[in-house]
Amino acid sequence: MAEPIYRRVLVKVSGEALAGTDGAGIHQATLERIAADLVATQKLGVSIGIVVGGGNMVRGAQMSGKGIPRLTGDLMGILATVMNSLALESAIEAAGGAARTMSAVTMPEVCETYERRRALRHLDKSRMVLLAGGTGNPFFTTDTTAVLRAAEIGAGAVLKATDVDGVYNADPKKDPKAVRYDKLTHKEAIERDLKVMDATAFALARENRMPIIVFSIRESRAIETILRGKGRATVVSS
Repeated sequence: MAEPIYRRVLVKVSGEALAGTDGAGIHQATLERIAADLVATQKLGVSIGIVVGGGNMVRGAQMSGKGIPRLTGDLMGILATVMNSLALESAIEAAGGAARTMSAVTMPEVCETYERRRALRHLDKSRMVLLAGGTGNPFFTTDTTAVLRAAEIGAGAVLKATDVDGVYNADPKKDPKAVRYDKLTHKEAIERDLKVMDATAFALARENRMPIIVFSIRESRAIETILRGKGRATVVSS
């Protein structure tokens, strides 16, 4: 059995991934599969932080195009990440793992408030930490949150779980001739305006020399496979 290539990681799960075949909301079977994958990965001796997007429920930028102010739309998106995190926390515990949701926006009746040292204590006690509420500010994506929190908790890499098996030069769902990259630098990802993550997230990753591994979450035990150094993925690094 191959040893994990990193002992601490930040897994970024898109909200769309939780929607599964439903296209929106939370698909229970998909939620349970991702939770089982996370628990299996932790059993390798990997410490795991998790950032979940909210796109399966609401996207702030899209809401602003419908008449709702961008600030309000982003706050709605922040709440969506908390709801998704609570759902995944419950699924992880049902799968036999331990997890805690911590929000950058204070809501003590719902979950713990994010504080770096407390998050590290949870990780040291073999609890997965779901880092909800974005950065706590509007106008920042959960991709940027993932890189920020990864740096704060001392993660070795950000694992970006998507619905495609890496980074392409075009949308592979729309362009059958799209070319997949095996490796990229942060600089190349920014200069080529690749949409898998926003430029702020890539820039922050470059400054912190944080590798980003982009892979598909659609397969069973996809996270575990990536951490064993196998599977199809694109590695973005310095």
